[in-house]
Amino acid sequence: MESAEIRRRWLRFFEERGHTVVPSASLIADDPTLLLVNAGMVPFKPYFLGEVKPPFPRATSVQKCLRTPDIEEVGKTTRHGTFFQMCGNFSFGDYFKEGAIRYAWELLTTPVAEGGYGLEGEKLWITVYEEDDEAERIWREVIGVPSERIQRLGMGPNYWSMGVPGPCGPCSEINYDRGPEFGEEGGPAVNDERYVEIWNLVFMQYVRGEGSGKEDFPILGELPSKNIDTGLGLERLAMILQGVQNMYEIDTSRAVIDKATELTGVPYGAAHDSDVSLRVVSDHVRTSVMLIGDGVTPGNEGRGYVLRRIMRRAIRNMRLLGAKGPVIGELVDTVIKTMGEQYPELETDRKRIETVALGEEAAFLKTLKTGTNILDTAVSDTKAAGSTVLPGDKAFLLHDTWGFPIDLTLEMAAEQGLSVDEEGFRRLMKEQRERAKADAKAKKQGHADLSAYREVADTAGSSDFTGYTDTEGESRVVGLLVDGVPSPAASEGDEVEVVLDRTPFYAEGGGQQADQGRIRLDSGAVVQVHDVQQPVPGVSVHKGVVQVGEVTVGASAYAAIDVSRRRAIARAHSATHLTHQALRDTLGPTAAQAGSENAPGRFRFDFGSPTAVPGTVLTDVEQKINEVLARELDVTAEVMSMSEAKKQGAIAEFGEKYGERVRVVTIGDFSKELCGGTHVHNTAQLGLVKLLGESSIGSGVRRVEALVGVDAYTFLAREHTVVSQLTDLVKGRPEELPEKISGMLAKLREAEKEIEKFRAEKVLQAAAGLAQGAKDVRGVALVTGRVPDGTGADDLRKLVLDVRGRVQGRPAVVALFTVANGRPLTVVATNDAARERGIKAGELVRTAAKTLGGGGGGKDDVAQGGGQNPAAIDEAVAAVERLVAEKA
Repeated sequence: MESAEIRRRWLRFFEERGHTVVPSASLIADDPTLLLVNAGMVPFKPYFLGEVKPPFPRATSVQKCLRTPDIEEVGKTTRHGTFFQMCGNFSFGDYFKEGAIRYAWELLTTPVAEGGYGLEGEKLWITVYEEDDEAERIWREVIGVPSERIQRLGMGPNYWSMGVPGPCGPCSEINYDRGPEFGEEGGPAVNDERYVEIWNLVFMQYVRGEGSGKEDFPILGELPSKNIDTGLGLERLAMILQGVQNMYEIDTSRAVIDKATELTGVPYGAAHDSDVSLRVVSDHVRTSVMLIGDGVTPGNEGRGYVLRRIMRRAIRNMRLLGAKGPVIGELVDTVIKTMGEQYPELETDRKRIETVALGEEAAFLKTLKTGTNILDTAVSDTKAAGSTVLPGDKAFLLHDTWGFPIDLTLEMAAEQGLSVDEEGFRRLMKEQRERAKADAKAKKQGHADLSAYREVADTAGSSDFTGYTDTEGESRVVGLLVDGVPSPAASEGDEVEVVLDRTPFYAEGGGQQADQGRIRLDSGAVVQVHDVQQPVPGVSVHKGVVQVGEVTVGASAYAAIDVSRRRAIARAHSATHLTHQALRDTLGPTAAQAGSENAPGRFRFDFGSPTAVPGTVLTDVEQKINEVLARELDVTAEVMSMSEAKKQGAIAEFGEKYGERVRVVTIGDFSKELCGGTHVHNTAQLGLVKLLGESSIGSGVRRVEALVGVDAYTFLAREHTVVSQLTDLVKGRPEELPEKISGMLAKLREAEKEIEKFRAEKVLQAAAGLAQGAKDVRGVALVTGRVPDGTGADDLRKLVLDVRGRVQGRPAVVALFTVANGRPLTVVATNDAARERGIKAGELVRTAAKTLGGGGGGKDDVAQGGGQNPAAIDEAVAAVERLVAEKA
């Protein structure tokens, strides 16, 4: 059974049994405690935590997930992978243990011809939590599983919680017996390689308290409403239904292995090491495609770093298999073809995905070249120090800074006759991971910080946003926090967070900055609002300062926003939509939105593009936008179903989470996007849009910055003044400025060249005198001295080599110094006769540079260095002379 069919059967089975089918959320987690979605229940966390009331009593999904803690083990075992799909069914206060167990058994054991998966019941083993008598009884008495195939296990494997105070409960896992060829019998308690877990049923029935680890926490009581959260690993089930040895050999993964074999000529199954590399390529390329598809681009931090690391491991393993040139394009094509049936958006967005992947491959191949040069230097330094072990910190630097894989460092060091301090490298890697875990743990604590807002939400409900139609209006204070703690009142001067039952204030979101303004109470108290956020869905928190009087919970209030600020932001937001559409029209669908910020009178817009956008193209985009303004197109907003929005061609932003009902903003016949922000009523209200330019903010992502309305006019007026001043200076018309200024710059460059030539000639004229003044140091002609300050490094080097050439017939050392840009600089050269005595330029430079408070290096015949302390030049000269005397 193909993976796509497994997915279809799952969703159909549960939909037929009253579950709402929820599409997979993006891998980009809508959760401040998570970098990426790592479990099927993540999109449902707000429902389980009580932050939001679930819109349905039961649901089902096949969720894209990604985990990377065990990335080093990928390919080495049959169970470790980064990307996987988790099939889940969920109940929110509806059915509980018996219902979940019945559904699981029915779907797994129903014959294939009748819509099930057709597994043999006698091959299924069950584990339950050791104290969960109810689950054990249901499996034995209701389902009919023999007692000998039901095993009780402890909290570690069979108890679930989110790792923070909140819902928890026992688990029951369904395991499949793959047969004696996979090891000894005895059930999953004895051998989890033979008895592989395929489905985990979580019974959320308790509330846990503070604690660490998977078992060290108190159970505080029962949940008022019991929930079900189950997860079946699609890839694991596919492994069983397709009769393959491991999940790398299922249909969607094996296709990538076969393509890698075709590209490298290395067959799968030939050797352990090459099999590991092929499995790594299969897993990592599939993961990369899914991440890029969800809008992640390679970078050096966060999700971007996860993608970059995974992609580079895949490329590196292809090189280990013998691939020489670019290969990622064909591998990505294979993934899109195999996964496209399950995720049609991969085909739709194929061009952008391929562009990002190819760009990262090209960057990494360049990095490999750079890293190789750095490794060569580290190897040379290690050998010069008389060691045969490359230090662990050097290997870590290559890995952490340059993305140089440790296995590549090991291999290349061995080719040079060196081993690597792997223990030191692993120690530094461990320290880095521990720092990351500590950071993740700190982020998890964030759940506790939201409790006060959840309390307000539970008692007062969601805030009613009236800002689409009103800029002011009556409301009531339903929540008040002072220093993050709920309070019944606040006094003049207090920093407060106010929650209103209804508000015209827009909370920051979707790239749009928050409204500012004032809240006036009937008592005369005034709160100056400077920010509005939604820490809990549906609850708008107005952050500000009590300027006058006392604010109390329950008081009637009148909320009014800063209208001029709102209008300026609305102009910027509408201009962002126009810019997005104009870029897509000009560059194609790959220019998809990757972020934005809409502020009063200005905006920035991030979009996908593998290369810089030429100035002429940007000019065309700007003209197109302003032509739309002149057409006076109406801007309208309509709420509709997501399916209807898609039918109408509305554009959605990558990484944004949308519900089933969405708001679509339409600008005439030009633009249509999903958007919850505020906008103008007609494009004529924008007045003018001026694109200031574009720049790179990461691999494959560009940023346009622009001004709107009065701000754009002010900018152009200022530019006009500057142009007028320049025309007066050069005595020409505005259109002549580029040619005239270019001519002036050309003349200036020529003059600089003449000055440089004169300076170089003057420096070299000193060569004869310096050579004649050579000092005899135990038979070695030593020339030292300080040349005029301001002499450049190239001129100093030419002078040193010239002087060395003038000293004939005996060993010679030339060490000259200067000060350039306030910093001391030295160049040292030795001739053949001096080097025969063991006098090396590189060693002399390091000695001199150390005295100057810096460093340097080079070859035995000529080397260069510098420092921080010009006053130490005389001391550096003396240090060189002493070392020459020792060596001579």
